[in-house]
Amino acid sequence: METSDQQYTNEEQLIEDKFQELLNGYLNSNHRKKVEIIERAFKFAKEAHKGIRRRSGEPYILHPIAVARIVSQEIGLGSTSICSALLHDVVEDTDYTVEDIENIFGPKIAQIVDGLTKISGGIFGDRASAQAENFKKLLLTMSDDIRVILIKIADRLHNMRTLGSMLPNKQFKIAGETLYIYAPLANRLGLYKIKTELENLSFRYEHPEEYREIEEKLAATAVERDKVFKEFTAPIRAQLDKMGLKYRILARVKSI
Repeated sequence: METSDQQYTNEEQLIEDKFQELLNGYLNSNHRKKVEIIERAFKFAKEAHKGIRRRSGEPYILHPIAVARIVSQEIGLGSTSICSALLHDVVEDTDYTVEDIENIFGPKIAQIVDGLTKISGGIFGDRASAQAENFKKLLLTMSDDIRVILIKIADRLHNMRTLGSMLPNKQFKIAGETLYIYAPLANRLGLYKIKTELENLSFRYEHPEEYREIEEKLAATAVERDKVFKEFTAPIRAQLDKMGLKYRILARVKSI
């Protein structure tokens, strides 16, 4: 059996590895390489969330790292957003204040973290549906900095990807909110891949039977679809080849 010391060492290694993946992705991007401030934000958040775990049992810091990675590699934002994503739950969940963040990381990051703290916890608690439409408008207008909304969408995407560890009634509520608010927001902001994934994940938790059924049908018809695609595109390829054009023909399966 694993001792608590071993578990701690393994978790520390996992956290370091995940952070390294985030950093490597950032270093491969076209952004200016402001590694020092990202490392500081990571160390600060890690210390602030020390000993806290998510419902899945994993160390809490893995969530901000994952959100920062989505922000960096799937949305394409830079160091300010990465730091803000790493720090996005610090003010809400620990004793640190926005002033503390500002003193250490400057006004811009503090402003974004403050914006994220103000719109945390779903749609202002329980009076959700009546306020959902207003909330959507409010989100778009109250944010002085669009990065607040982009990081919030990344936060929701990671929560949806890990929704399996939540209680079923919580899953249902979060999926409904995602479909009603976050998927349309992502769509409006041009994040089509994220919008599709949010819709898919929401559907999976709201209608598990139908989701499985469609998934099975898609798997069962994959070979047939591939054949149709090849036959349909053959004459097009022949003509393009004849004209000596360079081309790529792409197909995609519509989302579940």
